[in-house]
Amino acid sequence: MLFQIFDAFKSRLHDPNSKVNQAALEAMHKMIPLLKDSLSPVINMLIPAMVDNNLNSKNPGIYAAATNVIQALCQHLDNYFLLQPFCTKAQFLNGKAKQDMTEKLA
Repeated sequence: MLFQIFDAFKSRLHDPNSKVNQAALEAMHKMIPLLKDSLSPVINMLIPAMVDNNLNSKNPGIYAAATNVIQALCQHLDNYFLLQPFCTKAQFLNGKAKQDMTEKLA
């Protein structure tokens, strides 16, 4: 059930409509403290959707929302679940997103 919900939700995390994209990121930010480690089965699918375009976004609202989501993940999930997806993203991103992910890994 969790996979079905977040599989549908992840497309909103990189929606071409910036308002939808930002609203999805803000909703994700609110969900993380409630779901905590129960997100672990879907974290490998969610992190790329949250990070890929959003951390390099020129839209300050989207960038801020994406940064807040990453911060919430670090605060509320066990680092064990985040290490592999963060390493993968840091390795293949560029620009500001690569710097942000590298800082989170450090």
